[in-house]
Amino acid sequence: MADTTTTSAAKTTSPATTSSTTSTEVVKAETTGPLASQQGRTSIADTVVSKIAGIATREVSGVHDLGGNTARAVGALRERIPGSRTNLSQGVNVEVGERQAAVDVDLIAEYGVSIAELASGVRRNVIGSVERMTGLEVTEVNITVLDVHLEGDDSDQPSESRVE
Repeated sequence: MADTTTTSAAKTTSPATTSSTTSTEVVKAETTGPLASQQGRTSIADTVVSKIAGIATREVSGVHDLGGNTARAVGALRERIPGSRTNLSQGVNVEVGERQAAVDVDLIAEYGVSIAELASGVRRNVIGSVERMTGLEVTEVNITVLDVHLEGDDSDQPSESRVE
């Protein structure tokens, strides 16, 4: 019981020292890391991370396209408009915090590719690219394979008519 009283008394005799040390430590913790320094903080928008992740995913051999049917249809229409650009973040959703990011990727795989190896390669490339370019720690990359693309199964090509 005497130890508890002594501890309380010790805390009350030096609260200024304890609180100043604590606030200094908090400031140091907030200003450490690649995106924060004593000169200021850098924040990165979700769209930046999703674009980086989309490009990194497309670089992996065996990825045919990103996004579901609706997203790809809208993307195909967008590409036909003169002056428009390809949506590089199509099929990619991200959550970006101050120090970390989580990525979700929806993709179409090429037929014949090992989906487990494809997912591993996409994960490795996305994590490497996002961490290298942004300084954010990527906590997870969730991959959903929505379809398998067969050679000659392009929806862009007109199908042959069965009737003449």
